[in-house]
Amino acid sequence: MAAYDTLETRTDARRAADPDAPKPGSAAKAVDVNPKTAPDPASNAEKDPADWVSGDEPMTGAQVSYLKTLSEETGAAAFKPDLTKAEASMLIDELKTARNQKR
Repeated sequence: MAAYDTLETRTDARRAADPDAPKPGSAAKAVDVNPKTAPDPASNAEKDPADWVSGDEPMTGAQVSYLKTLSEETGAAAFKPDLTKAEASMLIDELKTARNQKR
């Protein structure tokens, strides 16, 4: 190891780059919880489809495919090609509930 490459010089270089970095041997700071995976009910992991910013856009290809499958499984004539993302999401939830009750 070169004389200029010591633990102290590496530590000093790290502090220069990030003065808030913890000192070697000290406890790390607490990490904030990811709001998308937090168990907190006020988390933003789920939103009501009526509150979606893109809810009035046409439904996605995945929604089209899943709605067709659920319609076949439940026997409901629920598929309509002109649904919005929000409408499709709510209909998917209804059909999933109906399918699960049939089982």
